[in-house]
Amino acid sequence: MVMLDTLANALTSIYNASVRNKKEVIIMPSSKLIASVLKVMQREGYIGEFEYIDDGRWGKFKVQLLGRINKTGVIKPRISVSYKNLRKMPVELQKFLPSRDIGVLIISTPHGVMSHKEAIEKKTGGILLAYVY
Repeated sequence: MVMLDTLANALTSIYNASVRNKKEVIIMPSSKLIASVLKVMQREGYIGEFEYIDDGRWGKFKVQLLGRINKTGVIKPRISVSYKNLRKMPVELQKFLPSRDIGVLIISTPHGVMSHKEAIEKKTGGILLAYVY
C-alpha cells in the first residue's frame, strides 16, 4: 500500500470515524506535521486527547473524537496566503468553510502550524494545509 499524502489519509480517517460515531480512531503512519495539525484541532475543540504510540515502525496516533466534526480535509493544491488575504477572507478561501465564523483553516506559517485565527492575531501568512468545521 502506497500512501502519497499522509495528512490527507489522517484527516480522512478522522472524518470517516466521526461520521460513524466512533469514540476514537487510530491514525498511521504518524508524522510531525500530523501531530501539529492534531494540536490545532485539539485547541479549537474538534478533537479530544491524542497520544503517540511507538509501534517500532512508523508510529501511530490514537485520537479521541468528540463528535464535533462535520467535515475535514486537506487543501490541494497547497495555496500560499498572505496576512492581508487572511484578514479579508476572499472567495478562494471562503469555499473551504461553510460560513464566516464557522470552522478553521489550518495554516503552516514561519511560526509553526496554527489556525487562521491565530495567524491573523500574529499578523502572519503561510501555506494552507487543511480545513475543519
